Amino acid sequence: MRKVLVCGAAFAATCLAALAVPMGAEATVPDPSPTESAPTVVPSEETGTGAPSGSPETGGTTPSPSAPSADGAGTTDGIVSGSAVMVTPRLPKFKTYAYGKASRQRIDAYWRQSAPGAAPRPAVLVIHGGYWLGGDKSSWKYLARRLTAEGYVVLAANYRLAPKAVWPAQRNDAMSALDFMKKHAKVWNLDPNRVAVIGSSSGGMLATQLGTYGTGGQRVRGVIALSPPNNPFLAYQNGGEPGAVPAKRMLRKAVVDLVRCVPGATAKASCWKRLDDANSTNHVSAGDAPMLLMHASGDFVPVTQSTGLASALRAAGVPATVKVVQGEMHASGLLEDEHTYPQIVNWLNAHVK
Repeated sequence: MRKVLVCGAAFAATCLAALAVPMGAEATVPDPSPTESAPTVVPSEETGTGAPSGSPETGGTTPSPSAPSADGAGTTDGIVSGSAVMVTPRLPKFKTYAYGKASRQRIDAYWRQSAPGAAPRPAVLVIHGGYWLGGDKSSWKYLARRLTAEGYVVLAANYRLAPKAVWPAQRNDAMSALDFMKKHAKVWNLDPNRVAVIGSSSGGMLATQLGTYGTGGQRVRGVIALSPPNNPFLAYQNGGEPGAVPAKRMLRKAVVDLVRCVPGATAKASCWKRLDDANSTNHVSAGDAPMLLMHASGDFVPVTQSTGLASALRAAGVPATVKVVQGEMHASGLLEDEHTYPQIVNWLNAHVK
């Protein structure tokens, strides 16, 4: 059975902002691959002067630093609302590494120095959004700093982009980045058996792929996805509807670029095979990773993109929670709500720490 993916208007705003993120060190770095003995460090710049002017990818306001409550304060399935303020976390250590030979196969590490003999820390892999066509790992450096203050090691990865790289290159890169951080876990004193993945927008879809492809639960301890377009074919259909907002139309085109074919009656079997493979619901099995899936009420990637996946996971005996935040936000824009960050930390603590 072919599954369907939906993308909402908030997703477009986030992805457009992600496409505009400066590449920084990516434009000039060489292409060394990791060695067996130690990870290859790539020269990069990290000023670390205060908090950014907006939240990752969307340019919105960053969440407040209030400590998460034990139960997530009003975050049961349904609608939550609130506002957020900016905080400036203490700067962690930072380096950029190459996890492959391609220029996009780069990963940023954020960690805090451990005392001698300290136990390894839980870790989070962050995957950026951008319609699978753009975006950059640096857009999540602020959240990475906050999570390191919570006791996590954070690595944020880039991946090869469509249309130059056809699916499943993006998933392959996400898996390679995850393997890289586990292989070199001692460098950052992280526990390779306690790793979760957070993704936004198209990066959220890659995160749910990591949690479902094969036996996802053996790969990661949990998945948090913000506005994930989990079913590209459904997104393609929605983008062609009369009156579809520009974000949905752009997502429709991005799906074509991702699988490098146009879905339809005349499409080749190889086209449908790639589309089916890109649908995370098609990979669900009993051994998958627990998930927290979040959308905004006015998200142009509607919550139905995640309710179908969550239903399949639950049917397989895998815990899955869907949250809806009140507003027009998309992806990292959900962090504008005061409840979102506490929910994320509470969920991570429950599944990874």
